[in-house]
This record gives sequence, C-alpha cells and structure tokens, in this order.
Amino acid sequence: MRITPLDIQQKQFPIKFRGFDVEEVYAFLEVIREEMEDLLRENASLKEQQHRTEAQLQEFRDMENTLRETLMTAQQMVEDYKTNARKEAELILREAELKADSIIKEAQEKVVKIHEDIVDLKGIRRHFKEELRRLIESHVRMLEFDELRDSEEEPAAESIESEVQSD
Repeated sequence: MRITPLDIQQKQFPIKFRGFDVEEVYAFLEVIREEMEDLLRENASLKEQQHRTEAQLQEFRDMENTLRETLMTAQQMVEDYKTNARKEAELILREAELKADSIIKEAQEKVVKIHEDIVDLKGIRRHFKEELRRLIESHVRMLEFDELRDSEEEPAAESIESEVQSD
C-alpha cells in the first residue's frame, strides 16, 4: 500500500496515557509529509525528464537509422554511378576504336585506290608515249618517204624540164 502526503496529514493516532507528545508527533508527520511531497514532485519531474530524454533518444536513434540508410543509399548510388561511368567509358572507347578502325580501313582503301590510279595512269602514260612515238616515227617515215620521192622526182623533173626547154 502506497502512502501519500495526504495519508500522512490525515493520520490520527489514539492518545493513551503516558503516550507520545501529540504536538511533536504531528510536527514530525508534517515534516515527513512536506518531505514526501518534495520527493514525489522531484520523482514526477525526473520521470517527465526521463520520458523526454527517452523520446529524444528515440528521435536520435531514428535519425541515426535514417542517416545510416541515406549513407548506404548514397554509397550504392556512388557505386552505381562508378559502374555506369566505367561502362559508358568502355562503350565510348569501343566506339572510338571501331571508328578509328573504320577510318584506318577507309584510308587503306584510299591508298590502294590511289595506288591503282597511279598504276593506271602510268599505263596510260606508257601507252600515250608509245602512240606518240609511233606517230612521230610514222611522220618521220612519211617525211623520209617524201624526201625520197622528191629526190627521185627531181631528176625526172629536170629531165622533163630539159625536154620541155629543148622543144
């Protein structure tokens, strides 16, 4: 059974012959009552403070859990970003390598084409030189033939001229 300050204040003691000094007992009970009221107020205050502290502690634990989850999520996001960045870098690198290979292949094809064109042009040049040489030789032969014919015709022409003049 719990005793309250009111119980102490209302407690009545029977008076007997040669008993306690009633005033002294009541004064002592009053001191005890006041002391008990102070203790109960302090206890209530401490309980209230304890509840506030426990609530605050729970808030801090909740914040800690939230922060921990946020940190883990952030770390996961960072890892995901790193992974995605690596994959993207590899993809860009592969694309660049493929493009470089394509450019090199095109350049090699152009080199081959240019080489073929050079070979074709050399063949055309050689053919043109041969045609030009044949043409020149043909013209030289024609000139020689003309000179030969002219030289053969000159004595005949002189003889015709001399015959014409003698007539």
